[in-house]
Amino acid sequence: MTAVTAQITWVYTDKLDTAAGFYRDVLHLPVVRDAGSALIFETAPGARLGLCEAFEGRVVEPKGSMITLLVADRAAVDDWYARLTAAGATVRGAPEGLERFGIYSFFCEDPNGYPVEVQCFLDDAPQ
Repeated sequence: MTAVTAQITWVYTDKLDTAAGFYRDVLHLPVVRDAGSALIFETAPGARLGLCEAFEGRVVEPKGSMITLLVADRAAVDDWYARLTAAGATVRGAPEGLERFGIYSFFCEDPNGYPVEVQCFLDDAPQ
């Protein structure tokens, strides 16, 4: 079997320019492919987030989904929180530890209501 070389998670939007601005200008994710009605952002080497205009059976449906961006440590989570709050992102609350999962994180929303979590693993949790 051929190995997987990368991964893309797709989310859909009715307002491509607004949503693209969030991922590009607020989260500062680099665009690695622009197909006009779809953009692909790199979140980390080999990991990507695709943003596409809704069409046919591909609809905006944030319910039951979540985008998680992993960062190095608690300080990095706090830095992201400060940066996104200052940028006017819709933030759902301050960073907090979730011992059950061994993480420290906070949530914000993209312009379509998709939850975006910025998290780090706590020191004693598996990476």
